[in-house]
Amino acid sequence: MADFASKLQLMMQRANIPNWKALQRLAGISERQVLRLRRGEVGQMRVEVLLKVARVLQVSFDELLIDSVVDVEPGESEKSSLATKHNPQETTELTTNQESIRHDLQREILDLMESLLVQFPIAAAKARENPNLAASKIVPLVENPLKKLLTAWEITEIANVGATIAYNPQYHQIREGTAQPGDLVIVRSPGYLQKGRLIYRAQVSRC
Repeated sequence: MADFASKLQLMMQRANIPNWKALQRLAGISERQVLRLRRGEVGQMRVEVLLKVARVLQVSFDELLIDSVVDVEPGESEKSSLATKHNPQETTELTTNQESIRHDLQREILDLMESLLVQFPIAAAKARENPNLAASKIVPLVENPLKKLLTAWEITEIANVGATIAYNPQYHQIREGTAQPGDLVIVRSPGYLQKGRLIYRAQVSRC
């Protein structure tokens, strides 16, 4: 994707980055990663690398991602628009490709955030039980941005920490012993779904 290299160079100019070597140094990435970036192989790169690049280029993560997928030759916008009208299948494939890359990147970020997603709701529940804890004042500072992120990615909790629910092995993982479907259990850590697809099972224990 040669044209993406040109787009990157424009971003570099706006960020006052003179060359590829400078981009490599400022972002703290390897020469191989820069080469993959220039080729437009963004979907095959690690999320933390892309976040570093976006930061030094002073662009959003989404902007970097979209520019790597949408490849329109300079001065060809009218031709591209006309082609899109006559080739709806191409438009559908492009949209599907974007969604696939976005989903893969979200999944990688979620893997990096797993301990936060699992452990923070537990700490938050403890803080609410005891408002005198110093941590109770910090909870909203972390919880609110986290909730916004999960909402934006259409991620929902399976159940709240401390809730008593009917055991469902599809969505719940028993911590100790065994449980039969329908048995009452207590949620010890939340599980998560994204658009109905299981990400992590909720950790539960027998009542």
